Amino acid sequence: MLSFSVTRYGKELDKKFYSWDEETRTFFTNENGLVLDFSNINDCTFKTGDNCTFKTGSYCTFDTLYNCTFKTGSNCTFKTGSNCTFKTGSYCTFDTFYNCTFDTGSNC
Repeated sequence: MLSFSVTRYGKELDKKFYSWDEETRTFFTNENGLVLDFSNINDCTFKTGDNCTFKTGSYCTFDTLYNCTFKTGSNCTFKTGSNCTFKTGSYCTFDTFYNCTFDTGSNC
């Protein structure tokens, strides 16, 4: 079983508020204001609400709403709303609205 944490306001989020498919490595929630730590997991997909912070491995896909912060490895794809901050490795693709900040490796 892969190890990750999902918190809000510094407390672990009850599992009834999200789903995790181990086989497809897909995380889904409608909750806002989460901190998701998947630092040791690559090749994930995230579907979340607003104001989330992500720490992940490489080869991840994100489909989020607004005001999210991402710290990831390489080869990630992002489709987000506005006001997002990205700190990534190389070879990432970004499809965002306005007011986003990017600190990336090469070929993004």
